[in-house]
Amino acid sequence: FLHGSPDDPVDQTYPALSMSDRMITVIPDGGARSWYANWLNQKTVLGAQNWETFHLEQVVPFVDANLRTLATKKSRAVAGISMGGFGAFHYAQARPDLFGQTASLSGDIDLSANSMDLRMAVVASVTDALGAVCASSSGTCDPENSPYKPGVDSDALFGSPYPVFNVDWRWNQVDPSQHMDRLRGIGISIYTGDGGGSPLNPEFWVSGASKNVKARLDALGMPYYFVNYGDGSGWGTRCDGGHNAGCWTQSLLDLIPRLERAFAA
Repeated sequence: FLHGSPDDPVDQTYPALSMSDRMITVIPDGGARSWYANWLNQKTVLGAQNWETFHLEQVVPFVDANLRTLATKKSRAVAGISMGGFGAFHYAQARPDLFGQTASLSGDIDLSANSMDLRMAVVASVTDALGAVCASSSGTCDPENSPYKPGVDSDALFGSPYPVFNVDWRWNQVDPSQHMDRLRGIGISIYTGDGGGSPLNPEFWVSGASKNVKARLDALGMPYYFVNYGDGSGWGTRCDGGHNAGCWTQSLLDLIPRLERAFAA
């Protein structure tokens, strides 16, 4: 289970994550703005940033070596919230041999030129722009106490984000929406709200990304599970359709039993 930005593993206290006695849930550190990737620039003030290598080549083998797992693709899932939703799809696409199920909860799963708003939000987190704090899952705007300090160059993560002269090819290379065919044979789940229809709510933008991915899956003729809970009416007791824990709590209550059934099958 991959947390969002700028969150922390210890804060992932969603009841659903501990409701199953048939699954082991592992919540690795994903940093405040790792984007679950090996960064292009390894020499920023942040030092080496090799999160994808850490999780796929160290965490997963460590879990299987030390916990009572069934170390097979069909018995392993990767899911995440917001930034972690991107990570979940990215990891499943990078290593389809590892995961039988993947799920995005309000994930940044379209970083193409069609979703430049989300691409710029990623850049904002890397550079410590005020917009990153305002668009974070914490919902705060406090530049003096930003969790994204110190800021680094906008190209540090995936190179230039600007879709001109094909200089953004690395962004396209890791963009989940452009590589959904790599998830054939993997169970795909997508959850999103509508942010109350307000561009000021981050969920408004990730909702567009989720719909873009849904359209791509439809074009490919691939099966998936898609929930658009809109304004949150009827989706738990604390969901208002926004980018917040109230909605993710209910999404996880829906997802975990579905994963159990998939594993059992």
